[in-house]
Amino acid sequence: MLDVAIVGAGVSGLALARRLRQRGLNFEIFEARDRIGGRIFTVPARGAGLDLGAGWYWPETQPLVAALVAELGLSNYAQYDEGGVLHLREADKKAERIDDKRLYDGARRLHGGMTTLVDAIARSLPTEAIKLNHRLTHISDRGDHVALTFTTGEDSVDVFARQAVLSLPPRLLRETVDFAPPLDEATDRAMLGAETWMAAQAKVAIEVAAPFWRERGLSGSAYATHEQAILGEVFDACDMSKQLFALGGFLALDAGLRETFSVGLPLLIASQLGSIFGADVECLATHYVDWAQEPLTCSAADRAGEPSDQTGDVANPLLRRALWDKKLYFGGSETAVRNSGYIEGALDSARRVARALAALAEKQGLVAGADSEAIAHLGLNEASLIQFRGWVDGRSDAIFEDYRRRLTKGLASRERDSLTQIALLGAIEDVFQQALAVLDSLPFDLATTKVELGRVELVPRIQQPFGDLMQTIMDDVVAYNQTSCALSNFPSEHRLSGEYKSAILQDIAGAWREFSLTANRRLLERKNSACVGAPAND
Repeated sequence: MLDVAIVGAGVSGLALARRLRQRGLNFEIFEARDRIGGRIFTVPARGAGLDLGAGWYWPETQPLVAALVAELGLSNYAQYDEGGVLHLREADKKAERIDDKRLYDGARRLHGGMTTLVDAIARSLPTEAIKLNHRLTHISDRGDHVALTFTTGEDSVDVFARQAVLSLPPRLLRETVDFAPPLDEATDRAMLGAETWMAAQAKVAIEVAAPFWRERGLSGSAYATHEQAILGEVFDACDMSKQLFALGGFLALDAGLRETFSVGLPLLIASQLGSIFGADVECLATHYVDWAQEPLTCSAADRAGEPSDQTGDVANPLLRRALWDKKLYFGGSETAVRNSGYIEGALDSARRVARALAALAEKQGLVAGADSEAIAHLGLNEASLIQFRGWVDGRSDAIFEDYRRRLTKGLASRERDSLTQIALLGAIEDVFQQALAVLDSLPFDLATTKVELGRVELVPRIQQPFGDLMQTIMDDVVAYNQTSCALSNFPSEHRLSGEYKSAILQDIAGAWREFSLTANRRLLERKNSACVGAPAND
């Protein structure tokens, strides 16, 4: 039986597998396509590559991608953004030139295309661990494990794992996978509200003989906003190190029109480029992907234009809960705390799930072997601190559910003031009380533990895991409130102001200080008792 079954070999699934391998967990990745990468898709061109899916990253605001690119030693370069930008407002007139405007704000690209990132991650994994052409159709809770059924051509295969991570667009999962037992209504609504990134887009890359726009002092960036526009956005897609000269673009036509005019699109695109740049553009090769026609990307809800409940780049926190008694997790960019829909979001999701799985495995291993030589080797204090951290790391779902319960109760009782503040503080105070009980139950060796200025030396280690927990909970509360229909009639609760969030954080800080003081006092009492009961030296 696998420790973890990962469904989806996009960036999130591959990055998660890489983290799990570093932690020694047994996993396999199952991918429905005949390739890895998901919505990262690069076509080869002149010894380089052109991205028809994700193509940019922003180091200043996306540290996870930047760090991974550096760690893997991938060659990268700045998106060309120098020179004038063109704006075609009317089909029968010349494009307006706009100077001194930068559109891509420090974006960078990878030499060879973004697929080089996917391939580099995959090279760090066992080849046999990646199973292509496996499409998930059914997943069920079997008590101490989950069972997954995949179609593989005309056949099907069952896989059993202690945990499963579904790193696929939530809308696609909702429509194509049978869950047994069915997911709860709130989770189902959250999945429907998670618009799939790229699902409505069609992207094109056109190879040309030379970067003529640069010679004219243009950046290659352009917009067409008239009603007959074929391309809505155009950008420089050159890789000068490989003498690859190209323009990229996103189509302005909706999915239905793209399908209607699919045969004539190359000609229409060339004509549009001529209108924008004011001269015939010789298109040597045209590469095109319509993601709305990709059944492994675009759901029926996306094709129908179902509204998204996402605000900004923060996904609904219900998609970050562990389900089925911590056996089922949602991954993928659409579940990220920040940068949802970007590669950064995919990596953030992988980090979150890896941390949760590692904490669970660590906790289960220590609890199962509480009297083992491993505990003796670590020492009681270190082993107890590891168990405590594992307990804290596993609290985020419970705190969030407690918050939702308290918030619903407040709404039902027609309370109007400080709904979020009261509910969140109550949930956090409750978990601090539980934490004190856990600390009381752990077998710390306090007789030899140092005390300086009245503080037990273990206390900073006890405090430390709450930092990440509190930030996670606050992010989830903000995101949940923004997507809650029940709170839409309470503007101050629906979108928390900076002042309101500051007041909530002050309350949380007060509860954290009280917990810390109480934990320190109880440890001191246990230490004093241990010293009193210790035999005197002769």
